Formats: sequence, structure tokens, C-alpha cells
Amino acid sequence: MSEEFEAVGTIVEGGLVAKAVDEEGRLLAAEGEIAGHCLNCGAAVTRGFCGNCGQPLHVHRSIGAFWHDILHGVLHFEGKFWRTLPLLAWKPGDLTRRYVHGERAKFISPMALFLFSVFMMFAVFSFLGDPFSSPDSNLADEAVSIGLVDQVEQIEDQIRTNTDELLLATGDDKIKLEKNILDLKKGRNMLANLTGEDSPYPEVSLGDGDTELGNLSPDDLKKIESGLEDIKDGNALTDGSLVSSGSSETDKWLRDAFQKVSSNPDLLIYKLQANGYKFAWLLIPISLPFVWLVTIGRRGFRFYDHAVFTTYSISFMSLLFITCAILAAVGVAQPIWSILAIFYPPFHMYRQLRHAYGLNRIEALFRLTALLMFTVISLLLFFLILLALGVLG
Repeated sequence: MSEEFEAVGTIVEGGLVAKAVDEEGRLLAAEGEIAGHCLNCGAAVTRGFCGNCGQPLHVHRSIGAFWHDILHGVLHFEGKFWRTLPLLAWKPGDLTRRYVHGERAKFISPMALFLFSVFMMFAVFSFLGDPFSSPDSNLADEAVSIGLVDQVEQIEDQIRTNTDELLLATGDDKIKLEKNILDLKKGRNMLANLTGEDSPYPEVSLGDGDTELGNLSPDDLKKIESGLEDIKDGNALTDGSLVSSGSSETDKWLRDAFQKVSSNPDLLIYKLQANGYKFAWLLIPISLPFVWLVTIGRRGFRFYDHAVFTTYSISFMSLLFITCAILAAVGVAQPIWSILAIFYPPFHMYRQLRHAYGLNRIEALFRLTALLMFTVISLLLFFLILLALGVLG
């Protein structure tokens, strides 16, 4: 622990040294004397910074100054970060409008904040793993498995009971029991297909009997059953299979992709995560046309304004997701961070949309509905791109 405290002390020392250097430079400037020459361009310097290139007169080679540079460069710790973050969280529309209208030296730029949020997401999830998984989710999976087993046992018990009763039944009762047994066997085969098992009653087909399933004919049901069997047996997208795209080349490409994924699904998940961080910037150009559509009819706004709106919004959502992950990891009750993750994003989007574009409440709510729909579409497109990159890679 002493080493951590020493590191913190060194960081503070670096900040104090930097502050002292600035004060020294301002004092020399007041007296009008030459304090020295810039180590970068060689120009004479009378203040704390070079008037030619902007480099500080005094440079340091201590570890404290190094950490100070990191904090200053990444977070703009000396003011920008703390001016930007509260506005981003509570008044995103004001932040967007002020930045677009020229107040840019005060705040972190949208792209810098976006890159910082992506870096933080990578760091946090690399350290925490999957903070949202809990014993309750594992219990839920076990409950589903137990439920399937119980349902299978109930169907088998009903089949045995009806079969025993069929031996003594006559007339209409016999016909009714035969129909019930056939329907139960169909249901049992469907459960087997869903769980990847072999059909326990291969002699029974979905098209058998006079049972109707929607508007599907018995031939349609047989085709569906044959397709399910092809998928289960790994014969989909092959010659003669009913599961086909209609193009042999496309079938081959899809078949190779599925085989690659099924042979190593963990690799695909890793590629999705890695490409998610690497290509996170794609969310901006994907979302930009949708933001333009949402704000269509509002004059005086350019695509640059929409880009600032989009980038600040994505940055905040990333930081909010990180916050929820940390809350889940430290043991905060699930309802708290779940409510934060579900309800605050649309509220934040409403406030940013309303104040950035000068909308009234009704108009902002109307446009928010469209924006939420387009957000889902943008995320789906982004995921499909990541999936394609993962499969092709």
C-alpha cells in the first residue's frame, strides 16, 4: 500500500511543480525579462510558455510530471473534464449547443470524449470481465433446463397413459385418444428438435393427421420438419437441402462461415469484443443520417451540428454503461443499476434533443420516439457489421 500512496504523492507533487513553474513564468513576464530560450524552437521566452510554438519554458523529467501529463492530456484534469461531465450528464443539449456555437476551449471535444469513453470501456471490461452475470442468472438457466425436463416427462407420462387407455377404448373415445397421442408425439418431436436430440418418434410427422397449424398445409409442415432435420444434422445449405439461399455460391459461403463459428464459438465472441472497441467509431457515421432524419424540418442546423450531437450522446451512453458495470461489480442491487441503464438513456436523449435543437416538449417527445427507433436500427446494423467482420476474419 505504501507504494500506491507514494505514487499518489508523486502525482500531486508533479501538479504542484507544474503550477509553480507557471507562477514563475508569469512573474518573469511581469518584469519584462527574458526567462530563457525554448528548448523546442529556440525562441526567446519571457513568459512561462513560448510565444512561438507554445511549449512550456520549463520541462521536467520526473515521474510526477509524467503522470501529470497523462492526467492533463487524457482528462484535461485542470478544468475541462469537470466542466464537461456535469453538463454531459444533466444538460447535454446545452453542452451540444454551446460547443456548436463556439464555446470549445472550455469543454472536451466530442471526439476526444468519445475516444476516452471507448478506452475506459475497454479497460473496465478487461478488468471486470462480465459484471452483469450473477448467480441468479445461472439459477434462471438451471430453472429453464429443469422446466424442459419436467415438460418432457409430463408429455411422456401422458403418452403412456393414453396408450394404456387406448387398449380398452372403442368408438369415438378411441379416435379421440389416437388423436391426442399423435399430437403429444408431435410435440415431443418438436422439443427434441429444439434441444438438438434425435426425434423419439421418427414415425410421426408434423403433417400427419388432420391437425392444422395456422395456414400451413401438410406439405408445408413436412418441408419445415425436413428443414429442421437438415439443420440438426448439419446438412443445411447443401445440395438437395430445403434450407437454401437459392445460390450455390452463397450457400457455400454461409456453410463455411457457420462451420468456422461452430468449431470455435469462443473465438467469435473474442473477435466481436475486439472489433467492438476497434470499430466503435462506426456508430457515428451509422447514426448520423438517422439524427438528420429525426431533426428534418429544423432550419439552421448542419451535419456538423448533428455529428456533435451524435458523438456526445454515444460518449455519454458508453460512460453510463461503464458506470452500471462498476455498480454491478461492486455489488449494488440489480434494480438500481437496471433502472439507471433502462430509463435514463431515453430521458437523456430527450433533454439533449430538446435543448440542442430548441424544441418544445411535445415536439421533442415526438422526435424522441423516432430517435429511439433509429437507435435500435443503428445498433443492429453495427452488430451485423461486427458479426460479418468476426466471421470473415
